[in-house]
Amino acid sequence: MRPLLSLRSLLVDIGLVVWMAGIALFMTSRWEDPHNLWRDLDALGVALLLLVHLPLVARRRAPVAVLLAVSAAAGTYLTLGYYHSVTTFAFALALFSVAAYRPRRISLRCMALVMVLLLWGARLAEPGLRVSGATIAVMIGLIAWAFGDGTRQLTERGSRLAVLTDQLRREQEERARQAVAREQSRIARELHDVVAHHMSVISVQAGLGRYVFEADPAMARNALGVIGDTAHEALGEMRRLLAVLRVSAEEPDPQEAPYDAAPGLARLDELIDRVRTAGATIELTVTGDPVVLAPGLDLCVYRVIQESLTNVLKHADPPIATVALHWHPEELTVRITDRGKPARTPQEVEVTGHGLIGMRERARIYGGKLDATALPQGGFRITLTLPTGERDS
Repeated sequence: MRPLLSLRSLLVDIGLVVWMAGIALFMTSRWEDPHNLWRDLDALGVALLLLVHLPLVARRRAPVAVLLAVSAAAGTYLTLGYYHSVTTFAFALALFSVAAYRPRRISLRCMALVMVLLLWGARLAEPGLRVSGATIAVMIGLIAWAFGDGTRQLTERGSRLAVLTDQLRREQEERARQAVAREQSRIARELHDVVAHHMSVISVQAGLGRYVFEADPAMARNALGVIGDTAHEALGEMRRLLAVLRVSAEEPDPQEAPYDAAPGLARLDELIDRVRTAGATIELTVTGDPVVLAPGLDLCVYRVIQESLTNVLKHADPPIATVALHWHPEELTVRITDRGKPARTPQEVEVTGHGLIGMRERARIYGGKLDATALPQGGFRITLTLPTGERDS
């Protein structure tokens, strides 16, 4: 992108120089001098006039050198008695470029040089250096420098803003990465509890089966069946646990608050009652035929609903929401709709590690997806879609 911009700037400068030189040659050749004050434009004058303008092509890359070259050519041109006014805009553009692309201490010195040359040209044009000529010369120099210096300040501010924007973007990415890592650690510990529960069930059922193996073969077979089903679920949870640990970027934070035993949809009514007690109006609807979810999947659904309702309490005024569970043959859709107006604008609501990032991470682990949508009338809608069948992959 930068080479393209440089080429475009060069083409613009070439076009500008050609236009300025053409206007200068046209004005000088057509200028009527009834009092014979000026030297006629000859080949030397044309060459000097071109030397005044051509260096301006490089005004962005080497503005000080360009100004010195323009000053040398223009000084010679003026001293030889050629028509002076046509060099004014070349001086102005050269001084503007120095002020725009070089520090102020350099541009002020260059402005002094341009002032001297402009006053010299005005003196040659008006012997005795009238006040009007001197004033115009000074005004041209000051205006060119002021515009250039203002352009430099705007460019520097833009550069600082770009640096700050990039720094802010990197900080936001780092905070998001840390939030994902913290949530992965939390999920891993919860899955560890789920797997530990499965192992406890297997241990109890194995002991029972061994105890009744000869006395009650039917009960022993039932215990073996429970062991098989539980082990199958435990393997699935272990795969998810290992996936979380594999992508986790940090060790668990030892200062993180302790967590409760893994809840599930069996405690959904308790959660909603707790939120209602806090002042929220919550409507719960369930459609379809509910099925028993694997413990980890059950925990995932519960956590998403819990976090969404927490956001309703934090950001809605008044806190009004609906929680809808739609059971499909192979899929569960959970939709939490916040129907209250946001107490703060979306830009003021910080997405933390236990917020949207954590909910999406949970859904991803279980092969689902989570969508968050801002509603036109205010509020938001969280839609969680999860497969309810066991995946062996």
